[in-house]
Amino acid sequence: MKTYEFLILGKNQPILEILLRLVNAYENWNAIAFNDEKTAQTYFLNNKIDIVLLSSAIEEQVEKDFTSFCIKHQPEVEVIEHFGGGSGLLKSEIEHRLYLKGKL
Repeated sequence: MKTYEFLILGKNQPILEILLRLVNAYENWNAIAFNDEKTAQTYFLNNKIDIVLLSSAIEEQVEKDFTSFCIKHQPEVEVIEHFGGGSGLLKSEIEHRLYLKGKL
């Protein structure tokens, strides 16, 4: 079974920690989280990422710029905006996106 690599970017540290814990709870999901987009970009350039989760408190322009950056450097990456709704919704959002792209 494939392991999916996640990069989570958000500015609200408690929510970022929750997302990190939720994603890493799944056996074939591996996540790392950042609250700084420049550090996240550096990591992204040096690692194959399957899914980018954008969390809360990110400025709109930063969100747009980071999304463009990710798609430019790894066109197959899935960028998902997730701003809450519980662990079940998060898992459903991710699995739905993977299904639509034929990755699940």
